[in-house]
Amino acid sequence: MKKIFCLIIALFLVAPIPAVAENITVQGNMGSFIHYELREQITTMDGMRKLDLSFVIPQSFQSPTYQQSIKDVALIFSPDPQEKKKNTDRRGNEIVTATWAKVPKAVDVRLSFNASSQTKLDTIHTEAPFPLEKFDDRLAYYLKATELVQTNHPQIRDLAVRLTIDARTEFDAVQQIISWVVDHIQYVTPPVRYDALYALEAGKGNCQNYSHLSSAMLRAVGIPVRIVNGVTLNQSYDITWQNGVLTLKMGQGRHSWIEVWFPDLDWVPFDPQNTQLFVSNRFVRIEIGTDNQETKNDGLLRWTQTQDATGSPSLQETIHADFIKDNVKITGNRQTYGPKNFLLSPDVKAHFKQIEVKPTPPPPVIPEKVKKELVYDTPFVFGNLQFPEDVDFAFPRKTTASGKNQFEMTKNFLVETAEYVTTNVTQYAQIVILRKPLQLKKVGLALHNFGGEGWLWINIYQDHNGKPGEPLYTSDMVALDELSLKPGYRWQDFDFGRDNAVLMPGAYWIALGFTGSPIVNWFYTYGKPVGPTYGTRYKNVFQENWSGALNYEFNYRVVGLTVK
Repeated sequence: MKKIFCLIIALFLVAPIPAVAENITVQGNMGSFIHYELREQITTMDGMRKLDLSFVIPQSFQSPTYQQSIKDVALIFSPDPQEKKKNTDRRGNEIVTATWAKVPKAVDVRLSFNASSQTKLDTIHTEAPFPLEKFDDRLAYYLKATELVQTNHPQIRDLAVRLTIDARTEFDAVQQIISWVVDHIQYVTPPVRYDALYALEAGKGNCQNYSHLSSAMLRAVGIPVRIVNGVTLNQSYDITWQNGVLTLKMGQGRHSWIEVWFPDLDWVPFDPQNTQLFVSNRFVRIEIGTDNQETKNDGLLRWTQTQDATGSPSLQETIHADFIKDNVKITGNRQTYGPKNFLLSPDVKAHFKQIEVKPTPPPPVIPEKVKKELVYDTPFVFGNLQFPEDVDFAFPRKTTASGKNQFEMTKNFLVETAEYVTTNVTQYAQIVILRKPLQLKKVGLALHNFGGEGWLWINIYQDHNGKPGEPLYTSDMVALDELSLKPGYRWQDFDFGRDNAVLMPGAYWIALGFTGSPIVNWFYTYGKPVGPTYGTRYKNVFQENWSGALNYEFNYRVVGLTVK
Protein backbone atom coordinates (compact mmCIF):
# COMPACT_ATOMS: atom_id res chain seq x y z
CA MET A 1 0.00 0.00 0.00
CA LYS A 2 2.87 2.40 0.83
CA LYS A 3 4.39 1.88 -2.64
CA ILE A 4 1.03 2.48 -4.33
CA PHE A 5 0.51 5.60 -2.23
CA CYS A 6 3.94 7.00 -3.17
CA LEU A 7 3.28 6.30 -6.86
CA ILE A 8 -0.04 8.15 -6.75
CA ILE A 9 1.52 11.18 -5.06
CA ALA A 10 4.35 11.18 -7.61
CA LEU A 11 1.77 11.26 -10.39
CA PHE A 12 0.17 14.33 -8.78
CA LEU A 13 3.50 16.09 -8.75
CA VAL A 14 4.05 15.64 -12.47
CA ALA A 15 0.49 15.49 -13.80
CA PRO A 16 -0.06 18.54 -16.02
CA ILE A 17 -3.25 20.56 -16.28
CA PRO A 18 -5.26 19.39 -19.30
CA ALA A 19 -4.37 21.50 -22.33
CA VAL A 20 -6.43 22.16 -25.43
CA ALA A 21 -6.05 24.54 -28.34
CA GLU A 22 -7.51 27.99 -27.74
CA ASN A 23 -7.29 29.75 -31.10
CA ILE A 24 -10.60 31.56 -31.63
CA THR A 25 -11.38 33.10 -35.01
CA VAL A 26 -13.66 36.11 -34.76
CA GLN A 27 -15.90 37.91 -37.22
CA GLY A 28 -17.90 41.09 -36.95
CA ASN A 29 -17.50 44.80 -36.29
CA MET A 30 -17.00 47.24 -33.46
CA GLY A 31 -17.86 50.89 -34.10
CA SER A 32 -17.68 53.62 -31.47
CA PHE A 33 -17.65 57.38 -31.05
CA ILE A 34 -15.53 58.27 -28.02
CA HIS A 35 -14.88 61.51 -26.15
CA TYR A 36 -11.46 61.15 -24.51
CA GLU A 37 -9.95 63.27 -21.76
CA LEU A 38 -6.57 63.01 -20.05
CA ARG A 39 -5.68 65.19 -17.07
CA GLU A 40 -2.28 65.60 -15.45
CA GLN A 41 -1.85 67.49 -12.18
CA ILE A 42 1.74 68.32 -11.27
CA THR A 43 2.94 69.66 -7.94
CA THR A 44 6.41 71.16 -8.24
CA MET A 45 9.09 71.72 -5.61
CA ASP A 46 11.46 74.42 -4.43
CA GLY A 47 14.71 74.59 -6.36
CA MET A 48 13.29 73.77 -9.80
CA ARG A 49 14.79 76.05 -12.47
CA LYS A 50 12.99 74.87 -15.57
CA LEU A 51 10.07 72.58 -16.31
CA ASP A 52 9.29 70.90 -19.66
CA LEU A 53 6.16 68.87 -20.32
CA SER A 54 5.49 67.14 -23.66
CA PHE A 55 2.52 65.37 -25.22
CA VAL A 56 2.03 63.48 -28.48
CA ILE A 57 -1.06 64.44 -30.44
CA PRO A 58 -2.72 61.22 -31.67
CA GLN A 59 -3.17 60.93 -35.42
CA SER A 60 -5.81 59.27 -37.55
CA PHE A 61 -4.81 55.77 -38.67
CA GLN A 62 -6.11 53.06 -40.98
CA SER A 63 -5.29 49.38 -41.26
CA PRO A 64 -7.14 46.29 -42.49
CA THR A 65 -8.52 45.63 -39.01
CA TYR A 66 -8.39 48.85 -37.00
CA GLN A 67 -9.11 52.50 -37.82
CA GLN A 68 -9.21 55.64 -35.71
CA SER A 69 -10.19 59.15 -36.78
CA ILE A 70 -9.14 61.95 -34.40
CA LYS A 71 -10.91 65.33 -34.32
CA ASP A 72 -11.35 68.36 -32.07
CA VAL A 73 -8.02 68.04 -30.23
CA ALA A 74 -7.63 70.49 -27.35
CA LEU A 75 -4.52 70.80 -25.16
CA ILE A 76 -4.89 73.31 -22.31
CA PHE A 77 -2.18 74.26 -19.79
CA SER A 78 -2.81 76.12 -16.55
CA PRO A 79 -0.95 78.35 -15.96
CA ASP A 80 0.12 79.05 -19.54
CA PRO A 81 3.74 78.11 -20.28
CA GLN A 82 6.27 80.78 -21.23
CA GLU A 83 7.05 78.79 -24.38
CA LYS A 84 5.22 76.18 -26.43
CA LYS A 85 6.70 74.33 -29.41
CA LYS A 86 5.32 71.82 -31.86
CA ASN A 87 7.49 69.49 -33.93
CA THR A 88 7.26 66.19 -35.81
CA ASP A 89 9.92 63.62 -34.96
CA ARG A 90 11.57 61.17 -37.38
CA ARG A 91 8.86 58.53 -36.72
CA GLY A 92 6.07 60.93 -37.64
CA ASN A 93 4.88 61.68 -34.10
CA GLU A 94 3.52 65.22 -33.57
CA ILE A 95 4.94 66.44 -30.25
CA VAL A 96 3.88 69.54 -28.29
CA THR A 97 6.37 70.69 -25.63
CA ALA A 98 5.46 73.32 -23.02
CA THR A 99 8.21 75.07 -21.04
CA TRP A 100 8.06 77.05 -17.80
CA ALA A 101 11.29 78.95 -17.15
CA LYS A 102 9.62 80.39 -14.04
CA VAL A 103 8.30 77.23 -12.44
CA PRO A 104 4.86 77.59 -10.80
CA LYS A 105 3.80 75.75 -7.66
CA ALA A 106 1.42 73.56 -9.66
CA VAL A 107 0.57 72.80 -13.29
CA ASP A 108 -2.74 71.45 -14.56
CA VAL A 109 -2.98 69.96 -18.07
CA ARG A 110 -6.05 68.76 -19.95
CA LEU A 111 -5.88 66.92 -23.28
CA SER A 112 -9.16 66.05 -24.99
CA PHE A 113 -10.35 64.90 -28.40
CA ASN A 114 -13.14 63.04 -30.14
CA ALA A 115 -12.34 59.71 -31.76
CA SER A 116 -14.30 57.68 -34.24
CA SER A 117 -12.93 54.18 -33.74
CA GLN A 118 -13.67 50.97 -35.61
CA THR A 119 -12.44 47.38 -35.56
CA LYS A 120 -13.44 45.46 -38.67
CA LEU A 121 -13.01 41.69 -38.47
CA ASP A 122 -13.61 40.42 -41.98
CA THR A 123 -11.65 37.67 -43.69
CA ILE A 124 -8.13 38.91 -44.46
CA HIS A 125 -6.36 37.81 -47.63
CA THR A 126 -2.58 38.05 -47.75
CA GLU A 127 -0.09 36.56 -50.19
CA ALA A 128 3.03 38.02 -48.59
CA PRO A 129 5.82 35.42 -48.89
CA PHE A 130 8.33 34.43 -46.28
CA PRO A 131 11.14 35.32 -46.21
CA LEU A 132 10.07 38.79 -47.35
CA GLU A 133 11.44 40.13 -50.59
CA LYS A 134 13.19 43.50 -50.84
CA PHE A 135 11.21 46.44 -49.51
CA ASP A 136 11.46 50.21 -48.99
CA ASP A 137 14.67 51.28 -47.25
CA ARG A 138 12.62 53.51 -44.93
CA LEU A 139 11.42 50.34 -43.20
CA ALA A 140 15.00 49.50 -42.18
CA TYR A 141 14.45 51.45 -38.94
CA TYR A 142 12.05 48.75 -37.84
CA LEU A 143 14.46 45.88 -38.44
CA LYS A 144 17.22 47.18 -36.20
CA ALA A 145 18.23 45.95 -32.77
CA THR A 146 17.95 48.37 -29.86
CA GLU A 147 18.88 48.26 -26.18
CA LEU A 148 15.41 46.90 -25.36
CA VAL A 149 14.83 44.89 -28.56
CA GLN A 150 17.90 42.61 -28.77
CA THR A 151 17.22 41.26 -32.25
CA ASN A 152 20.82 40.09 -32.74
CA HIS A 153 21.13 38.14 -29.51
CA PRO A 154 21.79 34.43 -30.29
CA GLN A 155 19.02 33.16 -27.99
CA ILE A 156 16.43 35.37 -29.64
CA ARG A 157 17.66 34.85 -33.19
CA ASP A 158 17.97 31.07 -32.88
CA LEU A 159 14.49 30.69 -31.40
CA ALA A 160 12.91 32.88 -34.08
CA VAL A 161 14.62 30.92 -36.86
CA ARG A 162 13.58 27.60 -35.34
CA LEU A 163 9.94 28.68 -35.01
CA THR A 164 9.73 29.89 -38.61
CA ILE A 165 11.91 27.28 -40.35
CA ASP A 166 8.97 25.81 -42.30
CA ALA A 167 7.01 29.04 -42.84
CA ARG A 168 6.11 29.84 -46.46
CA THR A 169 4.09 33.01 -45.84
CA GLU A 170 4.69 36.03 -43.64
CA PHE A 171 1.47 35.39 -41.76
CA ASP A 172 2.64 31.87 -40.95
CA ALA A 173 5.89 33.24 -39.52
CA VAL A 174 4.05 35.88 -37.50
CA GLN A 175 1.48 33.51 -36.02
CA GLN A 176 4.17 30.97 -35.10
CA ILE A 177 6.13 33.61 -33.16
CA ILE A 178 3.13 35.32 -31.54
CA SER A 179 1.68 31.95 -30.51
CA TRP A 180 4.96 31.03 -28.84
CA VAL A 181 5.02 34.32 -26.92
CA VAL A 182 1.39 33.88 -25.83
CA ASP A 183 2.12 30.41 -24.46
CA HIS A 184 5.50 31.01 -22.84
CA ILE A 185 5.39 34.51 -21.30
CA GLN A 186 3.41 35.22 -18.14
CA TYR A 187 2.07 38.68 -17.43
CA VAL A 188 3.44 40.37 -14.30
CA THR A 189 3.64 44.01 -13.28
CA PRO A 190 5.98 45.60 -12.60
CA PRO A 191 8.76 43.38 -14.01
CA VAL A 192 12.41 43.66 -13.04
CA ARG A 193 13.36 44.77 -16.56
CA TYR A 194 11.45 45.67 -19.72
CA ASP A 195 13.68 44.30 -22.49
CA ALA A 196 13.12 41.35 -24.81
CA LEU A 197 15.94 39.19 -23.43
CA TYR A 198 14.64 39.48 -19.86
CA ALA A 199 11.19 38.35 -21.02
CA LEU A 200 12.69 35.36 -22.83
CA GLU A 201 14.93 34.26 -19.95
CA ALA A 202 12.51 34.98 -17.11
CA GLY A 203 9.37 33.90 -18.94
CA LYS A 204 7.44 36.92 -17.70
CA GLY A 205 6.92 40.64 -18.11
CA ASN A 206 4.39 43.37 -18.75
CA CYS A 207 3.05 44.74 -22.04
CA GLN A 208 6.43 46.32 -22.85
CA ASN A 209 8.16 42.95 -22.51
CA TYR A 210 5.56 41.31 -24.74
CA SER A 211 5.98 43.94 -27.45
CA HIS A 212 9.79 43.99 -27.18
CA LEU A 213 10.18 40.20 -27.35
CA SER A 214 7.71 39.83 -30.23
CA SER A 215 9.47 42.64 -32.10
CA ALA A 216 12.92 41.20 -31.48
CA MET A 217 11.97 37.75 -32.79
CA LEU A 218 10.10 39.06 -35.82
CA ARG A 219 12.90 41.48 -36.76
CA ALA A 220 15.39 38.63 -36.36
CA VAL A 221 13.76 36.87 -39.33
CA GLY A 222 13.47 40.00 -41.46
CA ILE A 223 9.94 41.22 -40.65
CA PRO A 224 9.61 44.98 -39.93
CA VAL A 225 7.88 45.74 -36.63
CA ARG A 226 7.25 49.00 -34.83
CA ILE A 227 6.25 49.60 -31.23
CA VAL A 228 2.97 51.41 -30.54
CA ASN A 229 2.20 53.27 -27.34
CA GLY A 230 -1.34 54.26 -26.49
CA VAL A 231 -4.14 53.83 -24.03
CA THR A 232 -6.62 51.04 -23.41
CA LEU A 233 -10.11 51.84 -22.16
CA ASN A 234 -11.93 49.68 -19.63
CA GLN A 235 -15.15 49.38 -21.63
CA SER A 236 -15.75 45.62 -21.90
CA TYR A 237 -17.17 43.86 -24.95
CA ASP A 238 -18.65 40.45 -25.61
CA ILE A 239 -17.95 37.74 -28.16
CA THR A 240 -20.73 35.20 -28.62
CA TRP A 241 -19.58 31.67 -29.35
CA GLN A 242 -20.60 28.03 -29.01
CA ASN A 243 -20.35 27.92 -25.20
CA GLY A 244 -22.02 31.22 -24.33
CA VAL A 245 -20.38 34.62 -23.95
CA LEU A 246 -16.70 35.52 -23.72
CA THR A 247 -16.26 38.95 -22.14
CA LEU A 248 -13.02 40.82 -22.83
CA LYS A 249 -11.80 43.72 -20.75
CA MET A 250 -8.58 45.62 -20.10
CA GLY A 251 -7.58 48.06 -17.40
CA GLN A 252 -7.80 51.75 -18.29
CA GLY A 253 -4.33 53.15 -18.75
CA ARG A 254 -1.12 53.13 -20.76
CA HIS A 255 -0.40 50.14 -22.99
CA SER A 256 2.19 48.94 -25.51
CA TRP A 257 1.57 46.78 -28.58
CA ILE A 258 3.07 46.28 -32.06
CA GLU A 259 2.36 46.87 -35.73
CA VAL A 260 3.73 44.42 -38.31
CA TRP A 261 4.37 45.43 -41.92
CA PHE A 262 2.93 43.28 -44.72
CA PRO A 263 3.75 44.24 -48.34
CA ASP A 264 0.12 43.67 -49.41
CA LEU A 265 -1.58 44.98 -46.25
CA ASP A 266 0.74 47.75 -44.98
CA TRP A 267 0.93 48.11 -41.17
CA VAL A 268 -1.27 45.70 -39.21
CA PRO A 269 -1.71 45.98 -35.40
CA PHE A 270 -1.15 42.98 -33.12
CA ASP A 271 -1.38 42.83 -29.34
CA PRO A 272 0.84 39.93 -28.20
CA GLN A 273 -0.37 40.35 -24.64
CA ASN A 274 -4.03 39.81 -25.52
CA THR A 275 -4.90 39.06 -29.16
CA GLN A 276 -3.28 38.19 -32.47
CA LEU A 277 -4.14 39.95 -35.69
CA PHE A 278 -6.12 42.90 -34.36
CA VAL A 279 -6.65 45.34 -31.55
CA SER A 280 -10.14 46.30 -30.45
CA ASN A 281 -11.59 49.77 -30.69
CA ARG A 282 -11.04 50.06 -26.94
CA PHE A 283 -7.49 51.08 -27.93
CA VAL A 284 -6.34 54.66 -28.57
CA ARG A 285 -3.21 54.76 -30.72
CA ILE A 286 -0.86 57.65 -29.81
CA GLU A 287 2.89 57.18 -30.47
CA ILE A 288 5.14 54.88 -32.54
CA GLY A 289 8.84 54.05 -32.51
CA THR A 290 11.48 51.35 -32.51
CA ASP A 291 11.05 50.51 -28.81
CA ASN A 292 9.40 51.84 -25.65
CA GLN A 293 12.42 53.97 -24.81
CA GLU A 294 11.98 55.91 -28.04
CA THR A 295 8.20 56.21 -27.61
CA LYS A 296 8.44 58.09 -24.32
CA ASN A 297 7.44 61.61 -25.38
CA ASP A 298 3.75 61.44 -24.48
CA GLY A 299 3.34 62.71 -20.93
CA LEU A 300 7.10 63.21 -20.49
CA LEU A 301 8.02 65.51 -17.58
CA ARG A 302 11.57 66.92 -17.48
CA TRP A 303 13.18 69.52 -15.25
CA THR A 304 16.45 70.99 -13.98
CA GLN A 305 17.03 71.93 -10.36
CA THR A 306 19.56 73.56 -8.09
CA GLN A 307 22.24 71.38 -6.60
CA ASP A 308 20.84 71.74 -3.08
CA ALA A 309 17.22 71.02 -4.05
CA THR A 310 15.49 68.20 -2.23
CA GLY A 311 12.53 66.02 -3.03
CA SER A 312 10.84 65.68 -6.41
CA PRO A 313 7.63 66.78 -8.04
CA SER A 314 4.50 64.64 -7.94
CA LEU A 315 2.28 63.81 -10.91
CA GLN A 316 -1.25 62.47 -10.86
CA GLU A 317 -2.70 61.24 -14.17
CA THR A 318 -6.35 60.40 -14.77
CA ILE A 319 -7.89 59.08 -17.98
CA HIS A 320 -11.58 59.29 -18.77
CA ALA A 321 -13.50 58.17 -21.86
CA ASP A 322 -17.20 58.45 -22.68
CA PHE A 323 -18.53 56.04 -25.30
CA ILE A 324 -21.12 58.31 -26.91
CA LYS A 325 -21.97 55.56 -29.39
CA ASP A 326 -20.92 51.93 -29.17
CA ASN A 327 -22.04 49.16 -31.49
CA VAL A 328 -20.45 45.72 -31.08
CA LYS A 329 -21.42 42.56 -32.90
CA ILE A 330 -18.75 39.85 -32.87
CA THR A 331 -19.01 36.09 -33.06
CA GLY A 332 -16.25 33.59 -32.37
CA ASN A 333 -15.44 30.04 -33.39
CA ARG A 334 -13.05 27.89 -31.38
CA GLN A 335 -10.54 26.06 -33.58
CA THR A 336 -8.86 22.70 -33.07
CA TYR A 337 -5.41 24.23 -33.46
CA GLY A 338 -3.45 27.05 -31.91
CA PRO A 339 -1.75 27.84 -28.59
CA LYS A 340 -3.05 26.57 -25.29
CA ASN A 341 -3.78 30.14 -24.17
CA PHE A 342 -6.30 32.52 -25.70
CA LEU A 343 -5.37 33.86 -29.11
CA LEU A 344 -8.01 35.78 -31.03
CA SER A 345 -7.72 36.37 -34.74
CA PRO A 346 -9.83 37.24 -37.74
CA ASP A 347 -10.15 34.53 -40.35
CA VAL A 348 -7.00 34.75 -42.48
CA LYS A 349 -6.65 33.30 -45.94
CA ALA A 350 -2.96 32.46 -46.18
CA HIS A 351 -0.86 29.33 -46.10
CA PHE A 352 0.09 28.62 -42.52
CA LYS A 353 0.91 25.68 -40.29
CA GLN A 354 -1.75 24.82 -37.73
CA ILE A 355 -0.23 24.57 -34.27
CA GLU A 356 -1.39 21.40 -32.53
CA VAL A 357 -1.73 21.10 -28.78
CA LYS A 358 -1.99 17.54 -27.48
CA PRO A 359 -4.45 17.14 -24.58
CA THR A 360 -3.04 15.66 -21.39
CA PRO A 361 -4.92 13.31 -19.07
CA PRO A 362 -6.45 14.55 -15.80
CA PRO A 363 -4.87 13.60 -12.45
CA PRO A 364 -5.59 10.06 -11.24
CA VAL A 365 -8.28 9.38 -8.65
CA ILE A 366 -7.13 8.51 -5.10
CA PRO A 367 -8.72 5.32 -3.74
CA GLU A 368 -10.85 5.80 -0.62
CA LYS A 369 -8.55 3.53 1.42
CA VAL A 370 -5.55 5.71 0.57
CA LYS A 371 -7.40 8.92 1.44
CA LYS A 372 -7.80 7.76 5.02
CA GLU A 373 -4.05 7.26 5.40
CA LEU A 374 -3.01 10.70 4.18
CA VAL A 375 -1.07 12.78 6.71
CA TYR A 376 -1.31 16.56 6.22
CA ASP A 377 1.91 17.95 7.65
CA THR A 378 3.50 20.07 4.89
CA PRO A 379 2.70 23.81 4.46
CA PHE A 380 1.12 24.60 1.10
CA VAL A 381 0.47 27.90 -0.72
CA PHE A 382 -0.85 28.01 -4.27
CA GLY A 383 -2.51 30.51 -6.60
CA ASN A 384 -2.14 33.51 -8.86
CA LEU A 385 0.12 35.29 -6.42
CA GLN A 386 1.81 38.18 -8.25
CA PHE A 387 0.17 41.60 -8.26
CA PRO A 388 1.33 45.15 -7.34
CA GLU A 389 0.46 45.07 -3.64
CA ASP A 390 -0.31 48.33 -1.75
CA VAL A 391 0.31 50.50 -4.85
CA ASP A 392 -1.55 53.80 -5.11
CA PHE A 393 -2.35 53.81 -8.83
CA ALA A 394 -3.01 57.56 -8.82
CA PHE A 395 0.71 58.27 -8.20
CA PRO A 396 2.73 55.50 -9.90
CA ARG A 397 5.62 57.40 -11.55
CA LYS A 398 9.24 57.38 -10.52
CA THR A 399 11.98 59.97 -10.96
CA THR A 400 15.14 59.14 -12.94
CA ALA A 401 18.27 61.23 -13.52
CA SER A 402 18.97 62.28 -17.13
CA GLY A 403 22.08 64.42 -16.54
CA LYS A 404 23.73 66.70 -13.98
CA ASN A 405 20.88 68.25 -11.98
CA GLN A 406 18.52 67.06 -14.72
CA PHE A 407 15.64 64.67 -14.10
CA GLU A 408 12.61 63.23 -15.79
CA MET A 409 9.41 61.30 -15.23
CA THR A 410 8.20 59.13 -18.08
CA LYS A 411 4.84 57.45 -18.37
CA ASN A 412 4.67 53.92 -17.10
CA PHE A 413 2.42 50.97 -17.81
CA LEU A 414 1.29 50.12 -14.30
CA VAL A 415 -2.45 49.75 -14.85
CA GLU A 416 -5.12 49.08 -12.26
CA THR A 417 -6.84 45.88 -13.43
CA ALA A 418 -9.74 45.04 -11.17
CA GLU A 419 -13.40 44.11 -11.23
CA TYR A 420 -16.15 45.54 -9.02
CA VAL A 421 -17.28 42.21 -7.54
CA THR A 422 -19.90 43.29 -5.02
CA THR A 423 -22.47 44.52 -7.53
CA ASN A 424 -26.00 43.39 -6.75
CA VAL A 425 -26.60 41.74 -10.13
CA THR A 426 -23.40 39.83 -10.97
CA GLN A 427 -21.51 37.00 -9.29
CA TYR A 428 -17.88 36.08 -10.03
CA ALA A 429 -16.00 32.81 -9.59
CA GLN A 430 -12.38 31.74 -10.10
CA ILE A 431 -11.23 28.16 -10.71
CA VAL A 432 -8.52 26.53 -8.59
CA ILE A 433 -6.86 23.35 -9.89
CA LEU A 434 -5.07 21.31 -7.25
CA ARG A 435 -2.50 18.64 -8.06
CA LYS A 436 -2.07 17.48 -4.46
CA PRO A 437 -4.45 16.74 -1.59
CA LEU A 438 -5.07 19.81 0.56
CA GLN A 439 -6.34 20.41 4.06
CA LEU A 440 -7.61 23.93 3.47
CA LYS A 441 -7.02 26.61 6.10
CA LYS A 442 -7.49 29.92 4.28
CA VAL A 443 -8.27 31.45 0.90
CA GLY A 444 -6.93 34.93 0.17
CA LEU A 445 -8.18 37.40 -2.45
CA ALA A 446 -6.44 40.58 -3.65
CA LEU A 447 -9.07 43.15 -2.67
CA HIS A 448 -9.49 46.91 -2.35
CA ASN A 449 -12.19 48.27 -0.06
CA PHE A 450 -13.72 51.51 -1.32
CA GLY A 451 -16.39 51.80 1.38
CA GLY A 452 -19.96 50.88 2.13
CA GLU A 453 -20.99 48.39 4.79
CA GLY A 454 -21.71 44.71 5.09
CA TRP A 455 -20.02 41.30 5.27
CA LEU A 456 -17.89 39.21 2.90
CA TRP A 457 -17.27 35.47 2.65
CA ILE A 458 -16.08 32.82 0.17
CA ASN A 459 -17.99 29.83 -1.15
CA ILE A 460 -16.14 26.82 -2.58
CA TYR A 461 -17.86 24.80 -5.28
CA GLN A 462 -17.09 21.48 -6.92
CA ASP A 463 -16.32 21.79 -10.63
CA HIS A 464 -19.06 20.58 -12.98
CA ASN A 465 -18.16 20.53 -16.68
CA GLY A 466 -15.95 23.59 -16.42
CA LYS A 467 -18.36 25.65 -14.29
CA PRO A 468 -19.21 25.96 -10.58
CA GLY A 469 -21.34 23.04 -9.46
CA GLU A 470 -22.20 21.61 -6.03
CA PRO A 471 -21.35 23.86 -3.03
CA LEU A 472 -18.80 22.31 -0.66
CA TYR A 473 -17.59 24.78 1.97
CA THR A 474 -18.23 28.33 3.20
CA SER A 475 -15.64 30.45 4.98
CA ASP A 476 -16.12 32.50 8.12
CA MET A 477 -17.65 35.90 7.43
CA VAL A 478 -15.47 39.04 7.43
CA ALA A 479 -16.94 42.43 8.36
CA LEU A 480 -16.20 45.08 5.75
CA ASP A 481 -14.82 47.46 8.37
CA GLU A 482 -11.99 44.94 8.95
CA LEU A 483 -10.63 45.82 5.48
CA SER A 484 -8.37 48.85 5.20
CA LEU A 485 -9.56 51.88 3.24
CA LYS A 486 -6.05 52.99 2.29
CA PRO A 487 -5.21 53.04 -1.46
CA GLY A 488 -4.07 49.88 -3.17
CA TYR A 489 -4.79 46.16 -3.18
CA ARG A 490 -3.73 43.64 -0.55
CA TRP A 491 -4.50 40.09 0.54
CA GLN A 492 -7.68 39.52 2.52
CA ASP A 493 -7.80 36.02 4.01
CA PHE A 494 -10.99 34.06 4.63
CA ASP A 495 -10.80 31.29 7.25
CA PHE A 496 -11.90 27.69 6.54
CA GLY A 497 -10.22 26.11 9.58
CA ARG A 498 -13.38 25.31 11.52
CA ASP A 499 -14.79 23.07 8.74
CA ASN A 500 -11.78 20.73 8.48
CA ALA A 501 -12.09 21.30 4.72
CA VAL A 502 -10.22 18.65 2.71
CA LEU A 503 -9.87 18.88 -1.09
CA MET A 504 -8.55 16.03 -3.22
CA PRO A 505 -6.66 16.80 -6.48
CA GLY A 506 -9.00 18.29 -9.05
CA ALA A 507 -10.83 21.47 -10.01
CA TYR A 508 -12.75 23.71 -7.61
CA TRP A 509 -14.26 27.19 -7.76
CA ILE A 510 -13.96 30.04 -5.29
CA ALA A 511 -16.65 32.72 -5.37
CA LEU A 512 -16.92 35.88 -3.29
CA GLY A 513 -20.20 36.23 -1.42
CA PHE A 514 -21.43 39.38 0.30
CA THR A 515 -24.33 41.04 2.07
CA GLY A 516 -25.16 44.68 2.62
CA SER A 517 -23.71 47.38 0.40
CA PRO A 518 -19.92 46.87 0.21
CA ILE A 519 -17.92 48.48 -2.61
CA VAL A 520 -15.01 46.11 -3.21
CA ASN A 521 -12.74 45.49 -6.20
CA TRP A 522 -10.93 42.19 -6.88
CA PHE A 523 -7.60 42.55 -8.73
CA TYR A 524 -7.01 40.47 -11.85
CA THR A 525 -4.07 39.57 -14.09
CA TYR A 526 -4.07 39.72 -17.89
CA GLY A 527 -4.24 36.28 -19.45
CA LYS A 528 -4.37 33.00 -17.54
CA PRO A 529 -1.05 32.65 -15.69
CA VAL A 530 -2.16 29.73 -13.49
CA GLY A 531 -5.50 28.24 -14.50
CA PRO A 532 -7.21 27.14 -17.72
CA THR A 533 -8.58 29.51 -20.32
CA TYR A 534 -12.19 29.46 -19.16
CA GLY A 535 -11.33 29.45 -15.46
CA THR A 536 -12.87 32.82 -14.65
CA ARG A 537 -16.67 32.91 -14.75
CA TYR A 538 -19.57 35.24 -14.06
CA LYS A 539 -23.35 35.12 -14.15
CA ASN A 540 -26.41 37.16 -13.29
CA VAL A 541 -27.54 36.46 -9.74
CA PHE A 542 -30.96 35.40 -11.04
CA GLN A 543 -29.46 32.80 -13.38
CA GLU A 544 -28.18 29.32 -12.56
CA ASN A 545 -25.85 28.80 -15.52
CA TRP A 546 -22.36 30.31 -15.25
CA SER A 547 -22.26 30.86 -19.02
CA GLY A 548 -20.13 34.01 -18.98
CA ALA A 549 -16.35 33.60 -19.32
CA LEU A 550 -13.69 36.27 -18.76
CA ASN A 551 -10.35 36.64 -20.53
CA TYR A 552 -8.37 37.34 -17.35
CA GLU A 553 -7.64 35.60 -14.05
CA PHE A 554 -8.35 36.95 -10.57
CA ASN A 555 -5.50 36.98 -8.06
CA TYR A 556 -6.04 34.39 -5.33
CA ARG A 557 -4.13 32.12 -2.98
CA VAL A 558 -5.12 28.94 -1.16
CA VAL A 559 -3.27 28.13 2.07
CA GLY A 560 -3.21 24.94 4.08
CA LEU A 561 -1.41 21.67 4.63
CA THR A 562 -0.61 18.93 2.12
CA VAL A 563 1.22 15.59 2.18
CA LYS A 564 4.95 15.13 1.81
